[in-house]
Amino acid sequence: MSLVPMKQILDEAERGGYGVGAFNVNNMEQIQGIVRAARETNSPVIIQASKGALRYTNLIYLKKLMEAAVEENPNLKIALHLDHGNELDVIRTAIDLGFTSVMLDGSLEPDGKTPRSFDSNVDITRRAVEMAHPHGVTVEGELGTLGGIEEHVQASRVILTDPEEAAIFVERTGVDALAVAIGTSHGAYKFKDTPTLAIDLVEKIHALVPDVRIVMHGSSSVPAELIDAINRYGGQMPNARGVPVEAIQEGIRHGVRKINVDTDTRLAATATIRRIFHDSPTVFDPRDYLGPVRDAITAVVKERMIAFGSAGHNDDYMPTTLDAMKQVYAARR
Repeated sequence: MSLVPMKQILDEAERGGYGVGAFNVNNMEQIQGIVRAARETNSPVIIQASKGALRYTNLIYLKKLMEAAVEENPNLKIALHLDHGNELDVIRTAIDLGFTSVMLDGSLEPDGKTPRSFDSNVDITRRAVEMAHPHGVTVEGELGTLGGIEEHVQASRVILTDPEEAAIFVERTGVDALAVAIGTSHGAYKFKDTPTLAIDLVEKIHALVPDVRIVMHGSSSVPAELIDAINRYGGQMPNARGVPVEAIQEGIRHGVRKINVDTDTRLAATATIRRIFHDSPTVFDPRDYLGPVRDAITAVVKERMIAFGSAGHNDDYMPTTLDAMKQVYAARR
């Protein structure tokens, strides 16, 4: 089986009332750990790579690693998604590499700091849709800005998503999924206190655009036990705090279908490596610490798949293809 369009995975999640985790990757161990978690929980999964990940893996390595993951797990529903593409040439690169979904983040200018105007965001996102849909590729847009930092994405101020603007944005762009700003934040230092998310915005947006899937970015929970382990073994991450799983589950109940998780798997990897280097200073074989890293990532991802409700849903439906999605999109024109 080939990679499947993300739209199918999210549409089925809408029908089933659950959320699907979208997990960022940069290397083999991350991909293996995430896919193993999906296999062990029988969950569909979205694996996503940022522009930085494409650079880090020199493009072709990531593509071949994903091909290996699909070949090893022919029965899993796996979508490969471009996260935070902010230029059309990056969208084209991802489509050419075989990604089944792309995100055009038009919420910020290419400097990653300055908010785009609404009309500018609509224009560049619409062009991404026009580029991707003829290939059967799903498109995610973003409206509003999040706090914190992810890769080279940094918002100078937080702008929550306006539901009425979201409806206009969807109509004018034709996106399949929409990342909304409801108070989450990128990175490990999201909040000073327990966050209050604007779940009412999710409910309103879901009612206004029921055919578009809502995405929650910046949704790592930053588990206290991982932060404690990092600090115990020489790290310095005071006051790191994330989005409680319970808050994400509330979002799912109100219509969130895609939940982006990156920091949590990074924390699992770092905590594991620091512990091994502390407890076993003679270790030098990368397999002796990267193998346990893979296991730690699997454990975190399994917890999220169960919490988001996607566990057990992989076999609910037959997979579709990009060719089939081409026909769906062509019929809309």
